[in-house]
Amino acid sequence: MRFAIRNLSVLAYANGFTLWHYKAGPARLGQVGAPGFFADAADMLAAGDMVMISAADGARVLAVAQGGGPAEAAVTLVPLA
Repeated sequence: MRFAIRNLSVLAYANGFTLWHYKAGPARLGQVGAPGFFADAADMLAAGDMVMISAADGARVLAVAQGGGPAEAAVTLVPLA
């Protein structure tokens, strides 16, 4: 499944931090967390944001380690430590 901008929504925003939710539908967590998956949202996601993902095989919270640019490499999501 490809990224769908309509499935990405803001849950909370404060002081430059955004908590996002992405409903992945039939996609699996491995697909959604893959490099480049959120490339189309690179101009919306910023380093330090968090993305809650609901997928067919469970849920996960990832942190945006790098973001805020138009290039595919501009979005890097990492698991919370």
